[in-house]
Amino acid sequence: MRNLAGWVPLAVCLYGLRAELISHFHLPDQDIPSIPCIFPFTYGNAVHYSCISMHSDFDWCSLDSKFQGRWRYCTGMDPPQCVFPFLYGKKFVYGCTKEGYILNRSWCSLTKNYNKDGKWKRCSPKE
Repeated sequence: MRNLAGWVPLAVCLYGLRAELISHFHLPDQDIPSIPCIFPFTYGNAVHYSCISMHSDFDWCSLDSKFQGRWRYCTGMDPPQCVFPFLYGKKFVYGCTKEGYILNRSWCSLTKNYNKDGKWKRCSPKE
């Protein structure tokens, strides 16, 4: 079997076969539509709050709140969005907060009820 592995690239070269042997290193060509990703979205039995790579070599998102086959690859412009106001502890928070984060960085909830869901992200300087 080891000898066969050496012959495959030679056969590809000699016969002019156009095979992409390492296709998983290159993002497949896809016109990324301007339709926004929907967060959160349900895929399988799980709710996702950001892009996922499940069953794919590249991050993707659903274009529907419950995955129905419509999807697209994610870009750097597809982070999940903060939800304001959100419930944290016994109060509503209307912007990014440093409360409860030991590294003194600001964060926000990805759902309306942080107490229930526990989904969060660090805020960017623009938020």
